[in-house]
Formats: sequence, structure tokens, C-alpha cells
Amino acid sequence: MLNIPAIRWGKPYDSLEKEDVVHFRTGEPIAQLSQVGGGLLKRDMRKAQSARDALLQFSPEEILDKLAVAGKLFVEADLPIGDGSQTPEAFVHAQSASTGLPEHMCRANMQKNAFVLQNMPKILDSLTRGLDLNILARGYGKEPGRDVMLSYQVQSPVLGAVLPSNSPGVHTLWLPAVALQLGLVLKPGGKEPWTPYRIFSAMVEAGLPAEAFSLYPGAGGDVGSALLSSVDRAMVFGGQQTIDQYAGNPKVQPHGPGFSKILLADDVVDDWPQYLDLMVQSVFANSGRSCINASGIWASRHTKEIAQAIAEKIGPTEIKDPTDDEAALAAFTMPGMAPAVWGMIESDLAEDGVTDFTAPYGERLIQMERCDYLKPMVVHAENPEKQVASKEYMFPFVSVVECPQEEMIKKMGYSLICTAITGNEEFARQLVNATHIDRLNIGPIPTHKVDWLQPHEGNIIEFLFRSRAYQSAPVQVAAS
Repeated sequence: MLNIPAIRWGKPYDSLEKEDVVHFRTGEPIAQLSQVGGGLLKRDMRKAQSARDALLQFSPEEILDKLAVAGKLFVEADLPIGDGSQTPEAFVHAQSASTGLPEHMCRANMQKNAFVLQNMPKILDSLTRGLDLNILARGYGKEPGRDVMLSYQVQSPVLGAVLPSNSPGVHTLWLPAVALQLGLVLKPGGKEPWTPYRIFSAMVEAGLPAEAFSLYPGAGGDVGSALLSSVDRAMVFGGQQTIDQYAGNPKVQPHGPGFSKILLADDVVDDWPQYLDLMVQSVFANSGRSCINASGIWASRHTKEIAQAIAEKIGPTEIKDPTDDEAALAAFTMPGMAPAVWGMIESDLAEDGVTDFTAPYGERLIQMERCDYLKPMVVHAENPEKQVASKEYMFPFVSVVECPQEEMIKKMGYSLICTAITGNEEFARQLVNATHIDRLNIGPIPTHKVDWLQPHEGNIIEFLFRSRAYQSAPVQVAAS
């Protein structure tokens, strides 16, 4: 069994207190993970500037080259972890075993992380609008071809992140920090330490300085809170309560439920069968665990037919072993979570005007000895005022909502991703102007098809750097 220490500026720290990472079905220990306290993290943050200084010893171009190598190592190499090593296949097996995510989905998420690492030059060129990365490294410089002085001041020597256990795909969001020469301070998820540790190992093997990285496993209320209060820029992943807690805090970028939606406009809704597969995949991909999965499908008519058709596609889905390439459902590994979610859904189903179109396909809550499952659900709401119309859960769950097109934008609420299938230019213009939509897709684009060359829940460049004025003039020193 692996023993995985904390990492304090590149150096392993084996804590006396450890916690088992266990197999979600058998309870068998897979690894022992050191547990540290928030006080230790706070003391270590006194050396945060050293992490950035270590990365500044390399040019941005050199770091980008090393990240590309790290991406290749991440998916291909046998890499050190704790007191052992891990092949790519062992990584996939361990991640699936502790999180309940099917192995083929773990492989797909692995490829996403590698893609970002290997395509970082294109990603940063897009996010910076072609800015010379040396200007970010130095803090100022002339814009090529325009003789205009630019200055960007880094707001923190490190980026912190309190990471989740439920969706390995989110790690792509903090990877660009290293390319921008900020150190990383990570609190791994208790059930999913595998990705941050493997990325750390791949980066060090590729030649990046180990002292730029720290990983602090431990209790979220202690270590997570200490991290968020000790660094000047951090990401945190959680539920709506987390989003509300950090809303308006310029030092913290919270990531939570996406409430992503598909809108079928009046000019296309009569042809809805043409878009059925797109709707199904948007709901069903990655076991519905991502903020980019569609949790709402809105249309002015045909909504019951749409709900029925989607339910026929995903309602009969059966639970399969996570090693099966056909496995489509992830387990709920936290005791009591799935029954609690089911209780909330039952409450919403009791409201008049709400219909469960997956009811004919059997029980949705399946309880096992050490884990639970929720099978896919398709619920119809006869208007946006129904409580279920604004819900999102960590499994394939979608509300099909009947709503006049002219009321959709006003009543749909926040949407991380909105796919509006329409050729109506006026409706599209209104959507462009809607400030409660983050990523906007006009046309038949699945919600989970993400263009990494565009910002996600804010531009990380704008989060980590501040544009400011900078002027300089020569100083004449009098001869002594």
C-alpha cells in the first residue's frame, strides 16, 4: 500500500496523522495519505515568494517546453508517488477505485489534463490576446509593433486551490498558473489525491523546480480555510454555499454548480428530434458530474415529447462495474449523500405540474453496502416557477422546462454554459448581452464541448495579474 506524504515546497513531509484512501465498494485501503494542519500551511506560506522566484529562473518559453514534456509523462510514464511509483493504468485504477468514477471516464479526464499541458502556448496566446509572456514575467514591457508600454503586476507569488474529490476534469483550470510562473499550493481532495500528485511528479520529472509546489492533504475546514486565508489568489471548488460564501472576494475564485442549459428557440423547436443526441450527451457525458453538463433544457413547446425521448435514451441505464468500458454511472461514495439528494428530488416531484419521465424505468436510488447510485432522471416542469427547474445534482439529472422564448433569458437564471440552438439573430443578440450567462454557444454545440482557448468562469490572466501604468526615465548620476 502506498504511503503518500504532504509536499512542502517540493520536500516530502510524512505526518504522524494519516488517513486511508479506500476502495469505494470494498473498503480496502489503497493508500495512506498524510494529514497536515492549517497552522503548518500558514507557516510555510512565509516562503511563498521563493516558489515564484524558482520558476522565474526559467524563461516562459522554457517552462512551456517543460509543461509539454510533463503532459506526455502524465499519460505515458511510470511516475513516483509517495514511497512507490504508479503507471498510467495504475493511476486510472486507483482514481476509479476511490472516487467511484468508471475507469474509461478517468482515462478521458487524464487526456484532458495532458491536452492542456501540451497545448499551453496556444491557450495562453488566446487568453492573453497574444501578449508576450516575458512582459508578465518582468512586470512591464513594450507591446511588439506598437511602441506602447504595458505593465501587468502579479497579485500573488502562488496560486492556491482547494480541490474536489468528485470530478478530476477540473484540474485543467489551475494548470496555466505554472506557465505564468506562479507556484502552486494545493489541498488535494481526500478521495482524489491522484491527479495533483501525478501532475506534480510529471512536472518535476520534466525539469520544473520541485520547490515551486506544495500539496497539503488534510481536513477541508482546517487546511482548506487556512489556504484560502493565507494566499492572495486561490480557487475553491464546492457547492452553492461555497459560491455564496466567496462571492465578491477578489482573492478567491469559487467554482461550483454550473446550471448549464440548452435553449431550443422557436425557429428550431419543431425540429427537436434533430438535436436529441446532442441533448442526451450534454446531460449524460461524464456521468453528469460536471458543471458543464446540461441540467436544464428549455423550450416553448414539445417539452413533454422531448422529456419522453430523453428518458427513453437514458432511463434504462444500468449500474455496471467501473472497469467495464460501458459503465456510464458513477457511484456516490460519501455515506448518506445519495439518499439526501433523493429526498430533495422527491420533495420537488410532489409539486403540481412536475412529472418524472424516468419513473417507468424503475427505482432511481440504488443503495449498496458501502456506496449508492442514482440512476438518470428526466423531469418535466410545466413552467420555470417550479422548484425543480433550477436544480442541479451530481448525476445525470435534467429538467425539461416549458417556457415562452421571450421569457427564457429573464427566468433561466445563472448558466455557466448556455447552448442556444437558434438562427434568430435578434434572440442571439439578446443572449450575447445577458450578463448571467458565462460561456455562450449559439448553434448545436453540446454543453460539455469546451473550447480551451477561451476563458472558463473568468479569465485566469485577469485573476492573477493587474493591469497598471508604468513609466520610466533615465536617471543622471552626478560625477563624484
